Amino acid sequence: MSALQFIDQQRVHYSVGQLCRLLSVVPSTYYAWRHRLVSGAVRPQAPAWETEMLAVFDHHKRRYGTRRLQVELRDKGHRVGRQALRTSLRRHGRRALQPKAFAPRTTDSTHGRRCAPNLLLDQPRPTQANRVWVSDITYLPLANGRWAYLCAFQDVASKQVVGWQVRADMPEALVTSALQRALLAQRPAPGLIVHSDRGGQYVSNAYKALLREAQAQLSHSRRGECYDNAQAESLWSRLKTEELEAREWPVFADLADAQASVTDYFDYYNHERRHSSIGYSKPYLFHQQQLNSIA
Repeated sequence: MSALQFIDQQRVHYSVGQLCRLLSVVPSTYYAWRHRLVSGAVRPQAPAWETEMLAVFDHHKRRYGTRRLQVELRDKGHRVGRQALRTSLRRHGRRALQPKAFAPRTTDSTHGRRCAPNLLLDQPRPTQANRVWVSDITYLPLANGRWAYLCAFQDVASKQVVGWQVRADMPEALVTSALQRALLAQRPAPGLIVHSDRGGQYVSNAYKALLREAQAQLSHSRRGECYDNAQAESLWSRLKTEELEAREWPVFADLADAQASVTDYFDYYNHERRHSSIGYSKPYLFHQQQLNSIA
């Protein structure tokens, strides 16, 4: 026990002056020590919204910026401005991931097969679920230097990812198995438009047969018009920012790791992640609300 601690303990029985003279301590030294002790003990507690904000930010693994944090906290009963959130994040050393603007690419469509017209041109965006789906394929890096391939189908109105598949190769089955999953899960009404780029997998006979069986319409991007499938490309930009960039390179240990990670991410994307274009709702919830409003 230090002399200062002894004085603090005994000051209820003796005066501070007596104790300081006894222990050869300058009284001002004791009072300065006491002030620091008390100041630390009564440090103001963080407001409830700030504690909640940090918990939400960490749960979403840096994927939420101030807009989504503000909506999330409002649902929990805290009304906080974005500037206050920004200041608090900076004070606690938290920084959200910054998505890169996606770079649309032109698909190699030299397969020589006939493509369908773009049925989305000059059409208003659908306002109901299961009216238009978009699809694309992307690459996932593996530790052995090879790639895994991911195909996904996303609902345009609700933003829900309705079906996907990850394989070590990129045959027609990559796309058809993802489409089969989506069709079985959603059971869309006749007339659904399924849009994609002009890649060979999307003009195969098996793919077209699945769409005919579901009474769905085939739609392809125009040749060289990379922005015709911008929503699907944007999904890859979000996936790569929020899942791939948060991991060490090479990103996935093997195919099984890639499959599990993509499944976890899309489960999070559909059920937890708020999307700005649907009023910061969550895709699965918004999708179900739209379907129920039709029934």
